[in-house]
Amino acid sequence: MKRRVVPFLVALGLIVLVIAGFFGIRLVERYTPSKEQADIGKLLGVSGDNVAVFLNNELQEAKGIYIEEQTYLPIEWVNEKLNERFYWDNHEKLLVYALPESIVYADHSTKGSTGKPLIWVNDEGVYLSLGLIANYTDIRLDVFDLADYKRVFVNNDWSEETKAVADGKGNVREKGGIKSPIVTRVEKGSEVTVLETMEKWDKVRTPDGYIGYVEHKRLGESRSEAPVSTFVAPVYKNISLDEPVCMAWHQVTKPEGNASFDNLIANTKGLNVISPTWYELTDNEGGFNSYADASYVQKAHDMGLQVWALINNFSGNVQTEVLLSKTSTRQKLIEKLMAEVEKYDLDGLNLDFEGIKKEAGVHYIQFIRELSVSCRKEGIVLSVDNYVPYAGNEFYNRKEQGIVADYVIVMGYDEHYAGGEPGSVASVGYVNDGIANTLKQVPKEKLINAIPLYTRVWTEAADGKTSSVALGIAKAKEWAVENNVELYWQEELGQYYGELKTEEGTKKVWMEEERSIGLKMDLIRKYDLAGVACWKLGFEPAELWDEIRMDQE
Repeated sequence: MKRRVVPFLVALGLIVLVIAGFFGIRLVERYTPSKEQADIGKLLGVSGDNVAVFLNNELQEAKGIYIEEQTYLPIEWVNEKLNERFYWDNHEKLLVYALPESIVYADHSTKGSTGKPLIWVNDEGVYLSLGLIANYTDIRLDVFDLADYKRVFVNNDWSEETKAVADGKGNVREKGGIKSPIVTRVEKGSEVTVLETMEKWDKVRTPDGYIGYVEHKRLGESRSEAPVSTFVAPVYKNISLDEPVCMAWHQVTKPEGNASFDNLIANTKGLNVISPTWYELTDNEGGFNSYADASYVQKAHDMGLQVWALINNFSGNVQTEVLLSKTSTRQKLIEKLMAEVEKYDLDGLNLDFEGIKKEAGVHYIQFIRELSVSCRKEGIVLSVDNYVPYAGNEFYNRKEQGIVADYVIVMGYDEHYAGGEPGSVASVGYVNDGIANTLKQVPKEKLINAIPLYTRVWTEAADGKTSSVALGIAKAKEWAVENNVELYWQEELGQYYGELKTEEGTKKVWMEEERSIGLKMDLIRKYDLAGVACWKLGFEPAELWDEIRMDQE
């Protein structure tokens, strides 16, 4: 019996040893740190002369290039992430940068202080040198472009950073965990930037330009450090009136239209700016019609009025995205406008570019930047008309307008317009939203709200078709009286409403008059805006100016 037990026990012992050995090996494997080296090229997504780009320590999809011993970044990425003022003219292959009082130009042959090209153009696009970007942008750079896997760290976040010194040597891994591949090492005494702190692992950026994870126990006490910027931002000196603006547009569509100035202005109170619609673009080469009149300006000046002449893009022969996309054409247009300013002693220019396409946006704002330089030099006011903000017209770039232009005007009307559904031209809620949303991008000291001196009479025919006619407030009031239209106050809209049954169909009107205009003026004062603009002179009854004038207490 004993002889049988011994082999059994031996076999059992062997099994136990095998099992123990198996689990022991597994335990050793589990707790032994991996020595696998990370594939840096795959990690960064670069090889050769491609450069990985980090923005605020986040790896970007965009890649730079290393050419002629310096790094360049794609202009599209720079515009989107760092500085939108680098403008590339693809027609004339020219880089344009508008400063407050000058404009800088560069092409592929322009060299920097190092003797290397400032820009690089190839089949894949346009690239800007790091030095050029840093010269005009509030950033700090850490460049590792001499390594096998090239990378650059760009930071435009100036908030405090967390720093820590390594207590000893340690591996920096792709992810938190000892089995993750090794990216680099930290040496004892080396300082890392701590990007994220966890229980056992910290995400860090190392002195040799890598981001990865190191065991928390390898780091000593952390400290906070605020980076200091030495960048001197350009200062845009703007011109503004020393009182609230009270402006009216005077529609002039031919030279004879200037003769109506005397009668129309006599109807007003409190105006300090008149904007005649004198200039209309006629082609894509910078040509425009001019109805300017020296005697008109002199009369306005004698009455204490400034003259801000308007230029529009309403002609069907003008494609704004074409007209403004060439630097030489913008220059030509600006030179001609400034010649008009000098010839007629104008006090300002008012841009009224409407209906532009999205692709025109980048060229339009560049035109405003460049025009602002000339206006600033000549000491004249530059104002820009804008729609009420809505999804789809962000490309008008009100934020940049609010920096480079003197005044930004929000056209607080056309809530309902010809060809659309019947309704108010400018309900109080619509106006309030237009002001509030524009103020998210434009300082109140520069924002002017424009109000309508007109309304629409809508006709809803029996067949369901809708049409409308625009009437000045004075004419609309006469129409309501002549047709015995009863008007009812609509509290929510801040307007009177009335309708009339006719053979043509049901006529409806959301009336603009003293009370509704008064509510809009209350909003202008509530938001402490720079002033009011009115479209258009001659539409209003004289008594309406008691509500509009900005100089009342």
